[in-house]
Amino acid sequence: MIILGTNSIKDTGYDVDNSARFETNTYMTKTASSGNTKTFTISFWTKRSALGAVASGSNQFPISFYQNGDNRISFAFLTDNTFIVYAAVGGADKMNFTTNRVFRDTSAWYHVVIKVDTTQGTEANRFKMYINGVQETSFSTATYPSQNDDLIINTNIYLGTYDTSNNFFHGYLAEVVYADGQALDATSFGEFDEDSGIWKPIDVSGLTAGTNGFYLDFEASGNLGNDAFGGTDLTENNLTATDQSTDTCTNNFATMNPLDVSLPSTFALSEGNLDTLMNGINSNDYPRAYSNIQVASGKWYVECKITEEEDSGAIGISARSGTSYVNVGGTNYDWLGINAHDYRYYHDGTKMNNNSSSSYGTTWDGGDTIGIALDMDNLAVYFSLNGTFQASGDPTSGSSRTNAAFNLTAVDSTPNGFYKFAFGTQGGTAVQGQWNFGSPPYAISSGNTDGNGYGNFEYAVPSGYYSLNTKNLAEYG
Repeated sequence: MIILGTNSIKDTGYDVDNSARFETNTYMTKTASSGNTKTFTISFWTKRSALGAVASGSNQFPISFYQNGDNRISFAFLTDNTFIVYAAVGGADKMNFTTNRVFRDTSAWYHVVIKVDTTQGTEANRFKMYINGVQETSFSTATYPSQNDDLIINTNIYLGTYDTSNNFFHGYLAEVVYADGQALDATSFGEFDEDSGIWKPIDVSGLTAGTNGFYLDFEASGNLGNDAFGGTDLTENNLTATDQSTDTCTNNFATMNPLDVSLPSTFALSEGNLDTLMNGINSNDYPRAYSNIQVASGKWYVECKITEEEDSGAIGISARSGTSYVNVGGTNYDWLGINAHDYRYYHDGTKMNNNSSSSYGTTWDGGDTIGIALDMDNLAVYFSLNGTFQASGDPTSGSSRTNAAFNLTAVDSTPNGFYKFAFGTQGGTAVQGQWNFGSPPYAISSGNTDGNGYGNFEYAVPSGYYSLNTKNLAEYG
């Protein structure tokens, strides 16, 4: 699907430049001092990359305040993809709110605000949750704290985990704010766009942190735990400069889509759904995965760095769904290129469309970077290998489509009316690639942007082509 959300606004007014990418064993910590135990606000923007349990029965915790199992406050996506806010003191439940809403869109940024003030005489004012600027009122469990309850808020603070041992959060976090001693509404952190009505962030640098509060803007790649309020920084654990991302709540970049795959048991996604490992279980398996943004117009450039190749990898574009494979006699006939709406560059230097293969370019292997220039305005696609477009293809040639790898079927003739980027393997062998839609999960040696200044690519972006993000989509898509 084409993402229509906060980040489809071309001009957001206030731009968030960076986020941080989390997965298993990546987290931050801070030891709190004595502060307010009755009143606080948590605000963060998040884009999930993994749904359900990510380890043995584990929930996912974007943030937690943890002394021990009996004394804690937890903020977590549960294995059923609902969200919980839970507090215990001395083993007794003090607060418990579990949403009926599920958070299953791995292509969207959500804004979550938790406001707690146990000094309030009215029960309903002691806890409030806001999702994308709107107060959440539908809960499967709703247990309010008693008036003047002291909560275990000023203890060990964890970002991206429960207690450093398990329950790690998988996804992106941006604009993380903990306001100690303050009960703030969602309007302290965001506003509705006047034209679109979409919730968007505002500048929070003027807020007050309180004793233990902090503001993480993830601007410093060498110190992602830097407190932009000027307080004590959070300590990073297994986070590096490559975990800083320009995929944010004001400019949402494409990733691969865990909900749009064939044979889900044969693949694994990591690094914010940018690292794709596909491994056929047997010789009859032909799994594939797709990007979460589809396009019907514009010119788009992406790269994929191959990190493992066992004579099976295929990279390209498709207008089909990953769940559309056909099983015939135990064979899952869904290799990339078999259909009229599939176009691939295969590891052996051939190309294939509609089950017709022909010689094309140079063979590729682990360590190589494949570039894809997709010209939807002229219905052509070009592939490069380590910066050189194959078969002397010229992606800037426009309607002449000089040496294009393929001339494409018009989108109004395809099953979905859009094209998306695709990755696959076949025959029970493995291929692994790290996708770069403009915000790479790996270090870039040279650094190249598109004409709008977006993206960070290893090789030069062809003139007139753009990285696949929602600001560019709002202008060219």
